[in-house]
Amino acid sequence: MTKITRLMMGMPISIDLPDLEETDLIDEVFSEFARVDARFSPYRDDSELSRLNAGTLRADEISAQMREVLEIARDISAETGGYFNPLRPDGDLDPSGVVKGWAILRAARQIAAAGQTNFCVNAGGDIQCAGRDAHGMDWRIGIQSPFNPDHVVKVVTPKGGGMATSGSYVRGNHIYNPHQPSEPITEVVSLTVIAPDVLTADLHATAGFAMGARGIYHIEAMAGLEGYAIAPDGTALATTGFKEFVA
Repeated sequence: MTKITRLMMGMPISIDLPDLEETDLIDEVFSEFARVDARFSPYRDDSELSRLNAGTLRADEISAQMREVLEIARDISAETGGYFNPLRPDGDLDPSGVVKGWAILRAARQIAAAGQTNFCVNAGGDIQCAGRDAHGMDWRIGIQSPFNPDHVVKVVTPKGGGMATSGSYVRGNHIYNPHQPSEPITEVVSLTVIAPDVLTADLHATAGFAMGARGIYHIEAMAGLEGYAIAPDGTALATTGFKEFVA
């Protein structure tokens, strides 16, 4: 059993491979995360994203990966009525809301392509699992309380799918409603989404959180998605099928 956690892309990333003893594959996956960070980080002046925002890289010169991520951002923005927005309030392009889930899903596919059927990739609480854990059980993932980091409010089994949580309790109001950017989101503090894959979960968790109280109803209306929202007073609202994933 091999599980390694490293701080990358500004967050802890854990890779758990219960059937593997050597670390070569995990090292390869972390190297790919490093390449993603080098390309997409808005905090590195030499990243492709920063050069695009600075105007030193033309739009027709961007890489295939950048083009793919921006296309995903455009598609989810259209699908959610603009509640997912790859632009920062200052107008700079920031597709970070796509990149994390996209990178996790790529890592999962890289691991699967190497022949591993049991694994779990967790990057900052956004997760893609497959198969079983080291005990031969379904992977069990805790949803952290937005009020107490040592408390778990629910334990779920994604059943081979992906899971993502958006909220204001760790990084503050870093997600905003693009239709009312000056008004903080106050009706919800945490929104967890389970989807067929982590990228889909992450995109809709971000857009749903930006919708405020309406976000959980957006998740309810989307085929294949389930969600769990927590309000500032601690009350929770779950989609109809969410109970099927509760451990």
